[in-house]
Amino acid sequence: MKKQWLVMGSLVTIIVAALACDKILPGKPADDSILDGPVDGLTGEQHQMFLRGDVAFNDDVFTVATGLGPLFVSTSCGSCHAGDGKGHPFTTLTRFGQTDSTGNKFMQFGGPQLQNRAIPSFMPEQIPVGATFSKFTPPANTGLGFLDAVPDKTILSLADEHDADGDGISGRVNWITLPPYITYRPGTVEHNNKYIGRFGKKAAVYDLMQQTANAYNQDMGIVSTYEPYDSYTHAEIDPEVTNQKVLDLVFYLRTLKAPIPRNQNNPDVINGKQLFLNTGCAKCHVPELKTGDYAIAALANKTFQPYTDLLLHDMGPGLNDGYTEGSALTAEWRTPPLWGLGLSKNSQGGQYFLLHDGRATTISAAIKAHGGEGQSSNASFQKLSATDQALLIKFLESL
Repeated sequence: MKKQWLVMGSLVTIIVAALACDKILPGKPADDSILDGPVDGLTGEQHQMFLRGDVAFNDDVFTVATGLGPLFVSTSCGSCHAGDGKGHPFTTLTRFGQTDSTGNKFMQFGGPQLQNRAIPSFMPEQIPVGATFSKFTPPANTGLGFLDAVPDKTILSLADEHDADGDGISGRVNWITLPPYITYRPGTVEHNNKYIGRFGKKAAVYDLMQQTANAYNQDMGIVSTYEPYDSYTHAEIDPEVTNQKVLDLVFYLRTLKAPIPRNQNNPDVINGKQLFLNTGCAKCHVPELKTGDYAIAALANKTFQPYTDLLLHDMGPGLNDGYTEGSALTAEWRTPPLWGLGLSKNSQGGQYFLLHDGRATTISAAIKAHGGEGQSSNASFQKLSATDQALLIKFLESL
């Protein structure tokens, strides 16, 4: 009888996991209308790891008893990325202290991230006198594993730092110093003991392990063996989250599915895509990339459509906040992926908050804020008729 109950319990677990992973629950929204859910092709064991990571991301809410703070920004991962989508002004982060590529001189004052909340008996941080700062809206999380699996050589092939082809676009790599816990991806390229960053507004993060360890530490004040120093005292303390929890969360981020485009056969969308290409937007927002060899087979050697080159571009004085990270200059920003753009409002309270700090509340406003290397495409967009501008925007909202 005991064995029968064990078998029945195992079957129930498998069924529940299948329902959660394959999204076959009745009344569920269409897959192309939501951002969460796993990539196709995961093994049963990988599905279980994905589910554990989902719980860590969306259900784990830290308290004083479980290590929160003493200074922090949020109490959970999901509170800044509702439905794995973009954040909004209430969840925007503040980074401060670095004005050039020589590094951050305000680390002893809490840099690079402002912890604007605190547990009882502690005072939140304030931006130090003389420190420049920038607001960073949390990005959507889906499809990150595909971006992680793009070979370094592909990113380098898209770079044109000195604009050798004369097209006005000179995307370049942010070469960064890596923490000791990083495991190099296949084909990693090294340059003067620095490596290619590809995540974050300034491309200052190497991979999703670094992103996750930093987020635990800087966003929630949670210490791990990967980032063992308390963000308040700067002292090394015992871990407040297990290695397995961190690894599960990293796996979850790596294996979230890519956004599914919608209405791709609609004539307006097709015409809008051609206008997107004609205006030169695709020179930075590269439509298609391909992954290389990767530890997760479901992500290896796959062609996908993120609309980014993962490179830094000078976006002009209007988007220069006087703050930077790594070797990036203050007006340089990594090309944000455009996939999932049309679903952004779902996690942003019903309206858009675009660009690095959410200042643009329409797609049109975001385009018109492009300067520097984006000025030519901006001008081409503004020369379009109102009808054609609407078609281009309709295409972007289909992504």
